Amino acid sequence: MQSFLFVIQIVLSILLVGTILLQATGTGLGSAWGGGGETYRSKRGVERILLYSTIALVVLFLAFAIVNLLIS
Repeated sequence: MQSFLFVIQIVLSILLVGTILLQATGTGLGSAWGGGGETYRSKRGVERILLYSTIALVVLFLAFAIVNLLIS
């Protein structure tokens, strides 16, 4: 059971790193590939999906870490 939780945590951490790296710091997603991001705007489309998936992955990672701590 504990090794299963370790595998899930590893997969979640890889996915979390991927979603964080896809987000450009302080700019829109379009500027990561050469577009301009000088104006402030709300997150739309893929940026919003990346934001919500990052939050969900953080919550899942913390939940599995706490469960793993309680089991061991």
